[in-house]
Amino acid sequence: MRIVVALGGNALLQRGQPLTARKQRENIRTAVDALAPLAREHQLVITHGNGPQVGLLALQSAAYTEVESYPLDVLGAESQGMIGYMIEQELDMLLDSQPPCVTLLTQVEVDQHDPAFKDPTKYVGPVYDEAEAKRLAHDRDWVVKPDGDKWRRVVPSPAPKRILDTKVIEMLLNHGIVVVCAGGGGIPIVRQRDEVIGVEAVIDKDRASGLLAVDLHADIFAMVTDVDAVYVDFGKPSQRALGTVSPAELERFTFSTGSMGPKVESACMFARATDHTAIIGSLSNVAGLVNGVAGTRVTVHQSAVPV
Repeated sequence: MRIVVALGGNALLQRGQPLTARKQRENIRTAVDALAPLAREHQLVITHGNGPQVGLLALQSAAYTEVESYPLDVLGAESQGMIGYMIEQELDMLLDSQPPCVTLLTQVEVDQHDPAFKDPTKYVGPVYDEAEAKRLAHDRDWVVKPDGDKWRRVVPSPAPKRILDTKVIEMLLNHGIVVVCAGGGGIPIVRQRDEVIGVEAVIDKDRASGLLAVDLHADIFAMVTDVDAVYVDFGKPSQRALGTVSPAELERFTFSTGSMGPKVESACMFARATDHTAIIGSLSNVAGLVNGVAGTRVTVHQSAVPV
């Protein structure tokens, strides 16, 4: 089978952990342990988030005042290379390069008139208390918003229109290579006449991964995170997990735009576009997700039942 797995941010850096290379590598090693069996048996594409990492790079860039701050598309490319390198190295060591793995810097086209540029929603960087967040917003011309009981910087997150490197990814898969790509949702670019220009944005990783999974005709699109399923009334006494559910049924519920919302949207899009199954669940049980015994499975063929 051809499987696209989108690693949630928790696979790289859990909330509250220090933004160190060592801690990220430890988390990536855990993720790779879970994904290695899929790499041995299937054509595997791995995508990942980059919110904390690109936010840290932006902070470092802003701290060096000798030059103007680097734009988000360049920082996105840097984070793709950094995270991809760690995933690729850990997977190659675990599998002894059988199959081999490669990281591909991936450009993703967006619409320069996307309304997201006027309403930033994508969380990047570390968490702050409210007073510190608002001070930084004033000093650095940021937009900040609440994220749970903390505050974070938010940046524009336009919808992905086209993955520029799909043919290359397809070629690599057909040669038996595991591909790490579309990191952080891809490097956001727009077309202006005959030019390709990077833009100040961070594309949502799940939306870009879903589009990629459709373009690659994937058999399964799995979004793995730190919860075992999609929950209705999450965090409330009435919360319940969903097992197998149709896109129409899932869309009756409301989910946070900063966390589960894009996953649900992407799962519904993939299921409708391909007639195949999208899955949302825990990285710790990725084998159960793929085998159909865990997580929330979104398909046009079934009705919702509790897990």
